[in-house]
Amino acid sequence: MSNQIIQIFSQLGEFLSGFSKPGSYDSGSLRQSFENTIRTAHHKNPWFTEDNIRYALKSLAAMLREDDLREWLSQYPNPVPSENSQKIGVISAGNIPLVGFHDMLCVLASGHAFYGKLSSKDNLLLPLVADYLIEIYPPWKDKLLFEEENLKSPDAIIATGSDNSSRYFEYYFGKYPHIIRGHRNGLAVLSGKESPEDLRRLGEDIFTYFGMGCRSVSKLMLPAGYCFDDFFESIASFSNYINHHKYANNFEYHKSVYLMNRIQHLDNGFMILKEDEGMASPLSVVYYSYYNSKDEIIDYIHSYRDKIQCVVGNDTLREMIPFGQTQKPRLWDYADEKDTLNFLHNL
Repeated sequence: MSNQIIQIFSQLGEFLSGFSKPGSYDSGSLRQSFENTIRTAHHKNPWFTEDNIRYALKSLAAMLREDDLREWLSQYPNPVPSENSQKIGVISAGNIPLVGFHDMLCVLASGHAFYGKLSSKDNLLLPLVADYLIEIYPPWKDKLLFEEENLKSPDAIIATGSDNSSRYFEYYFGKYPHIIRGHRNGLAVLSGKESPEDLRRLGEDIFTYFGMGCRSVSKLMLPAGYCFDDFFESIASFSNYINHHKYANNFEYHKSVYLMNRIQHLDNGFMILKEDEGMASPLSVVYYSYYNSKDEIIDYIHSYRDKIQCVVGNDTLREMIPFGQTQKPRLWDYADEKDTLNFLHNL
């Protein structure tokens, strides 16, 4: 069955790769349904721009390469037999398009049934992906279920949300075997020797999905005395984000708060930099801290290990991700570093 799963999902990857740019397809086809949904989803959720949705589809297509699927699945047992299949309740956040896809992939790859409760902010795209999977493998029709109301009697739970909602999930679903994830962010470590292209790619890590992803960079660690001129010049191409009304509202609000309260900050007209020890910055704001040695970086990462999803940079500390790659996770880049597939195999 593992070979079949590899075939199915690599075929899905090829299908999704066709949506990286707008196209036209035969009326009534599933491809046309995808195109229509891509073009209209932002009316339901203004944060889901067409560019962001296509970026998400392109990233998933890259994730589903046959060689990567084979390497990933080779580390785990074969899927459980049908008679041992369990119903896995999956509660997805709605912060970025198709955020629940990897959980769905893990559930199906383990041989269990996906029982999804999607956020109202992102409940259009994943069911379309499920329709495609069922079209190429009909036996999954009974293993791909979506619930609009509360999940009823799951055998296990995978739930993702804010820190507040994760406490709610613990209270209501703690009696089931579970993975419950809270809020995390990305951290970037700069040396001051980055090229303009490094810094432009860091802009991707900051601005993609408006910075709302758990892998979005919300905090910079900078060498003492760092000059921001090159950074601001290199990210100038992202200035169009200020034309999005909801992003602009956040920018203007935080700028006003900082000005009225005489809080020191830097403002380039479309983002705000504020010196702050914290990790999770508000939308349109990125925090920064200075360091004098690598030991200070290591100490910071250790102190915020439960709030950091990934670390970006050119150094070798903590297996840093290259600039521009935070929103392109590999199959084995598990959210909150919790091995979802291992959890499912051991139920």
